[in-house]
Amino acid sequence: MEANAVLADALWRAICYSSVCQLHLQDNVLLSQPLTAEHVKKRPSGHWGTVPGTAWALTHLALAAGALDGEVGLVPLLGAGHAGVVQLSASWVTGELGRLRPDFGADADGLRRLSCSFPDVDGLGAEVIPALPAGAFLGGRLGGCLPFAQGAALGAPGRIVVPVIGDGECETPTTAAAWLAHGDLTGATVLPVVHVNGFRMGGPSLLGRLDDDRLRTYFAGLGWKAEIVHITTGSQAEHAAFHAALWDAVESTLEDRPTALVLRCIKGWTGPVALGSQTLLGTPALHKTPLTNLRADAEQLAQLDDWLASYRPSQLFDTYGRSRGPLAEAVAQVRWCSLPSARSSTPSAPCEANAVSFASAVTGIVRQHAERGDFLLLSPDELASNRLPGLAGEQWAHELLAEEVLLEWLAGWTASGRRGLLVSYESFASLLTSGLVGHIKQRRLDGARGLPSLNLLLTSYGWHNVHTHGDPSLATALLALGAPGVRVLTPADPARTAAVLDEALGSVDRVNLVITGKHTRTRHPEGYLAEEQSRGLAVWSHLSDDDEPDLTIVTAGDIPAVVATEAVDRIRDRHRCRVRVVNLLDLTVLGAPSVWPRGLNGREVEHYLGAHAPVLVLTLGHPAAVWGLLAGRLRRPVDVIGWQEPAGPLPQRDLARTMGMDVAGVERAADLLLASREVVR
Repeated sequence: MEANAVLADALWRAICYSSVCQLHLQDNVLLSQPLTAEHVKKRPSGHWGTVPGTAWALTHLALAAGALDGEVGLVPLLGAGHAGVVQLSASWVTGELGRLRPDFGADADGLRRLSCSFPDVDGLGAEVIPALPAGAFLGGRLGGCLPFAQGAALGAPGRIVVPVIGDGECETPTTAAAWLAHGDLTGATVLPVVHVNGFRMGGPSLLGRLDDDRLRTYFAGLGWKAEIVHITTGSQAEHAAFHAALWDAVESTLEDRPTALVLRCIKGWTGPVALGSQTLLGTPALHKTPLTNLRADAEQLAQLDDWLASYRPSQLFDTYGRSRGPLAEAVAQVRWCSLPSARSSTPSAPCEANAVSFASAVTGIVRQHAERGDFLLLSPDELASNRLPGLAGEQWAHELLAEEVLLEWLAGWTASGRRGLLVSYESFASLLTSGLVGHIKQRRLDGARGLPSLNLLLTSYGWHNVHTHGDPSLATALLALGAPGVRVLTPADPARTAAVLDEALGSVDRVNLVITGKHTRTRHPEGYLAEEQSRGLAVWSHLSDDDEPDLTIVTAGDIPAVVATEAVDRIRDRHRCRVRVVNLLDLTVLGAPSVWPRGLNGREVEHYLGAHAPVLVLTLGHPAAVWGLLAGRLRRPVDVIGWQEPAGPLPQRDLARTMGMDVAGVERAADLLLASREVVR
């Protein structure tokens, strides 16, 4: 125990020391000469308050994983994006950063380069990233790390996922719900480390106000045992106490007794106690570095010198900046465990479903994917409502009235190389916007590529529902990102729903939104389906004239396809014109190919839409989403009929008429487009 405390103390001090260097220094990173104004940054910036406690947790987790030597994998995750400086420091000290980026090797020159680069470290930034240890969950928003860890740990024997989360994070609805929701998961070995330093960013935290007894009672009420360790000075005795508590918590977790390890400390401890007359230690003033005027303020420079020296760097590093003594021993023992992301590179044969209805299409595809043994189905208590009662109650299906928790379960599950699907109502899916945006950002970074896609099946859109259940905002928001991994898939019938769902579940590096009606039974010819799948759209020749069209109608979704089918002959007869109908399976084909992988190029635009024909787009979503994709690229008259927020509740027929999503509305829009075409001529 004593030997471990010595190693932990050395590693923790080294991580804290290199963090302070990153925040403040541009040279003299070993303090090999007296610290002067030329050695410090003009504008020091970055977050300090979370560093000492987070470094403490990572130190003990990495050493414990090394001691376990693969018997059990301890996988740390960082919940706070602002802990990026700690992640960089821990990775630099242990050599992981140098292996990824040789210019940041584990020596003085590497630390100097890293410190000069921070916070704008090229390709890495200053926040938690997936390419480095403990970075499988991307920060930037609080609340998702605990449920993400639960999803990653679910069905993974021999793996304990350890989310390091703050007391401020525990105030978020997502984290609060995840504590309780853990009871619905069997075999999810999660050991949360709750970093209680008493403050969120700007004020006292709710958990920090509780004494130990009340804290234990709080967690006990949620079904967790709280092991509480107080850290006040960072002594070897405190290292030994935390080490013992960690091992006890590991044992309890493996025995399926949910345990949270609570690290209680003072915010920003080991940092400056005060600055002039202002108290810093244990206040929000240490959330970021308080020493921002080092070149002009001799007192601040002296404080930084004392701060750095307090970690006794000469005991940690030799003259070249390489680890020595206990630190070298600690680095040799460290083991960073990560989530396995490998998956079969052999594409599976397409699944087949009895696609006569939405229910049969989805149930058939889901069951075939579930048979492969790495599948998870999630829903906010709506499988029965979504006409999928036959899937409820399966071992691989979970229902919970907390969409944000479900998204993180799915994200954690897929981050460990497995496939899954979240089924929800379109109107509620906008709750997932922040989380999905965060995961889209993450999956574009090194270390998070090649993972199975995040798949959402959204039903019950406003055209078929009550006033409160109409909101296509999620699709609009994700399309506005211009992220090439986003797909908005709008199948027109059950056969197309089955096809796109099957393909989505086998895809990687994407966020797939499949938007389809649960009531849909209308069937369209399947002869076009292969082209719709391969290119994202197809001309429906059974509704189209052979020659160059005078008008092109583009449909995206089941209701638009039905309305266009009913309207096309009336438009053709009324205007004695040639009409072409094009069905979209993937809305992103309307976007520029420079942004969207499936975007139509100029030649393809003419091939599918005609050379000069006006275009009428019928969409289930917001017209703004379509206009954003088109971005003025069609040099011809264009109109879009889609969802508009109604003034109040309307019967479905009146809603469609008000928005123009009926035969009469399509005829009116066609009249105007054809008239404008004549004016252009």
